Amino acid sequence: MMTEGPRKKLIKTITVTSGKGGVGKTNMVANLAIALRKLGKEVMILDADLGLSNIDVLLDLAPRYNIQHVLSGEKGLKDVIVEGPYGVKILPASSGVQEMTELDEFQRLRLLEEFDSYDGDIDVLLIDTGAGISTNVAFFCIASQEIIVVTSPEPTALTDAYALIKVLFTRYQEKDFRILVNSAKSSADAFEVFRRLSLAAERFLNISLDYLGYIPVDDSIQKAVRAQKAFIDIYPGSIASMSLLEIASKLNDDNRSRVKGTLQLFLGNLLKGERDVRV
Repeated sequence: MMTEGPRKKLIKTITVTSGKGGVGKTNMVANLAIALRKLGKEVMILDADLGLSNIDVLLDLAPRYNIQHVLSGEKGLKDVIVEGPYGVKILPASSGVQEMTELDEFQRLRLLEEFDSYDGDIDVLLIDTGAGISTNVAFFCIASQEIIVVTSPEPTALTDAYALIKVLFTRYQEKDFRILVNSAKSSADAFEVFRRLSLAAERFLNISLDYLGYIPVDDSIQKAVRAQKAFIDIYPGSIASMSLLEIASKLNDDNRSRVKGTLQLFLGNLLKGERDVRV
């Protein structure tokens, strides 16, 4: 079949999550996707906050359809995916969509069939989860190859990030976490946040965390949010954009040995995880 090659292409699946809302997780996902596109990668964002749709609002998109239309059989995957800035592909969620763990057999098979027949080119699949410790968050984290935890210097954000890591480790044996510190005053401030989180993980969980990088406090971020644009798009020379490009390059150049797979394997892991996740 003509689609055999693209369907079996090895891709990187990255879930971006956070212990609490308000730390800029969705903004990081949108901008990271564009940064990876600038590095030549084909990127798809899966808006996995299935109760709230945020990516499309952030980027001023108005999708006619969402994942609910795929699950109901009304539309195919290619009809639902919308194109964002720089050609980033976005699979939008919607308010009121059932949690993935509650899908019936028909809906699960429908989703698998749609992804199996999708012949679009993807190098990186970025999954934007909801915030907090929920079934859906764990669901997507255990299915993907990499987990990025976004936190900020606020004490509550740090506490909730640790709580999320603890649940994913103690209940689902996840050991690899990459930490992205947002809204830090300086590199020293960001690394201190990571150090405190890392010390707690080593002391109480006996796991080591990986410092991915930080995004500094930058007025261009809020200006871009108000304009419903990505800051890396309209303020490419800002310090926040420069920091994000460094993070994207680190992800792009990462040659550490990790389990690789196809888009279908990721979806298979999701559906398999449906039987195991009990948060």
